[in-house]
Amino acid sequence: MKPSKTIVEPEWLARPSTEVAPALIGCTLVRQLPDGERLRGTIVETEAYEPGDPASHAYRRRTPRNQAMFGPPGTIYVYLIYGMYHCLNIVCDRPGVASAVLIRALQLEFMPPGLQKPEKLSRIAAGPGKLCRTLQIDRSLNDRPLQPQGPLWLEHRTPEFQQQLDQGTLSLVQTNRIGISLGTDLLWRWYLANNPAVSKF
Repeated sequence: MKPSKTIVEPEWLARPSTEVAPALIGCTLVRQLPDGERLRGTIVETEAYEPGDPASHAYRRRTPRNQAMFGPPGTIYVYLIYGMYHCLNIVCDRPGVASAVLIRALQLEFMPPGLQKPEKLSRIAAGPGKLCRTLQIDRSLNDRPLQPQGPLWLEHRTPEFQQQLDQGTLSLVQTNRIGISLGTDLLWRWYLANNPAVSKF
């Protein structure tokens, strides 16, 4: 059976993260849980991290923690911050080049069953930590490939979404990254304008 044309293949990710990050806005992240349940959300906010970037985990050297960043495009890189929040990254470019995109926010299609949260649907994945908590993403997925029928994969923008971008009905905002102390001058964060699921304007 031929793979679906909607699936984002590793070859599509084999370019600098500064190109991939805005292109991922509007793509769908699919999380298949161990029980077979699938959660789907539209990516509405991303950040790029490149070689030579002082905010990158791989800025100084390769370590056991950042090893996944040097993997082939389509590798999942998950790290833990503050000892409690996981963050999901998609590795880009070429093997050996530490380039990745942080997925900062998703607009989920429906409220996951059993998730008792007072927040609105648009806010339960509005931020990298909240996204991973809602989709049950942790370090067990680190260094694994994006793969259809696996725990995580990506699907391309729908034709309708792309048409709205082309017509200007939807637009992307490019600005500086947040939550970092170095590389704050780099305009490597993108988000979907006026979308309620964006983590922070």
